[in-house]
Amino acid sequence: MPKLTGWWERRSDPARFELYTRWSLYSFALIEVFLVLGAVQRSDSPIGARVVLWALLGQAVLCAVLVSRVLDWALGRRERPTRLLAAAGATTALAVLVVVVLRARGTLLPGGEAVQIVSGFTAFAIGPAVLNIRRPRRIVLLVMGTAALVAVCSAAAGLPTGETTGYAVAVAAGGAAMAFTYRGSAWILVVVWELDRAREAQSRLAVAEERLRFGRDLHDVMGRNLSVIALKSELAVQLAQRGRPEAIDQMVEVQRIARESQRDVREVVRGYRSVDLQVELAGALSVLRAAGVDCRAEGDDGATLSPAVQSVIAWVVREGTTNVLRHGDARSCVIRLLVEPAGSAVLTMENDGAVTVPAVAAPTTPGTGLTGLRERVGALGGTLTAEPDTGGVFRLTACVPLQRREAASSAPGTTSVGSQSTEGAA
Repeated sequence: MPKLTGWWERRSDPARFELYTRWSLYSFALIEVFLVLGAVQRSDSPIGARVVLWALLGQAVLCAVLVSRVLDWALGRRERPTRLLAAAGATTALAVLVVVVLRARGTLLPGGEAVQIVSGFTAFAIGPAVLNIRRPRRIVLLVMGTAALVAVCSAAAGLPTGETTGYAVAVAAGGAAMAFTYRGSAWILVVVWELDRAREAQSRLAVAEERLRFGRDLHDVMGRNLSVIALKSELAVQLAQRGRPEAIDQMVEVQRIARESQRDVREVVRGYRSVDLQVELAGALSVLRAAGVDCRAEGDDGATLSPAVQSVIAWVVREGTTNVLRHGDARSCVIRLLVEPAGSAVLTMENDGAVTVPAVAAPTTPGTGLTGLRERVGALGGTLTAEPDTGGVFRLTACVPLQRREAASSAPGTTSVGSQSTEGAA
């Protein structure tokens, strides 16, 4: 049992929905078997019953396989199953013809049994067939055309007009119901996968944007310094070739600039460069909502905090947003910033995508991911925790102590950035 549940939990939500849709449509083949079997058991002719049963089994198997192949085609995984569709159609037509002929010869019980068998054959064949049709007009033509052909065959076999009409009405009603059911299920499945691909693309775009931002910061820091190092190195070479003592001074300057560059790069990588908290909050809301996550911000907007505290909390918001996009399967996220009277700012990010918690565990590379966040928060004497909670919730919490003047300025009734305020909302 744990293996079965683990296999199910490892699948994404779209994959689970696809399994549910497929097996729901496969089950219609069993419904067809029981429906037709109940009518065949009341037949007066054992030979006719056997013929109908063999036709039923063959048609049910073909339709079940056709459902699988056509769903794969609708999802862009294989080519259109034209031959299989033709085989299922031919088998259905042959089965209906056999039933009509046996009914005309009196080897099947009169009344609704024959109508039930014919409508079962046609309706459960129309369902998989409509998955192969994109235009609604053609679906209507398929349903009405099938009903008309069955009526023509019944009339040609010499069956009464009332029974012929019953065939046509039953086939049209059953075919329309199956067409709507199959078509709607396939459409929802395609939309679910498209939304999943759109969300994945949004996540990749968010990561790419972060890389571009890092590259831009690195260029701003290193571009000028590398240019100066190149110029001063060239000048030192020329002075050394002339035997001038100023070459030593130039190389000392190169050494100083190189050390400054090392420090600047470490600041960029570890995130000690200041970032705007309000911009990061707005960006997190925008990116997560665009990725299909119901995100909201609550509590204080952080405007009264010092630049150092704002910068650290902003980096926590940025990294937490990236983790929600890349690692989780969240549908909702709450970003809450509270300035406690005790003198600390507490940022909490909660999302319901804690299925893949190991993927968001702290990496072993220093200065990156959650380890980098702990370094940034710890530099101000704060703490950072990232852990799952009950109900599939994952919580990222950063607690940063404030200076005295910050704690004094954080009075009740602060500005709210979300739908709910920590103070004065009641």
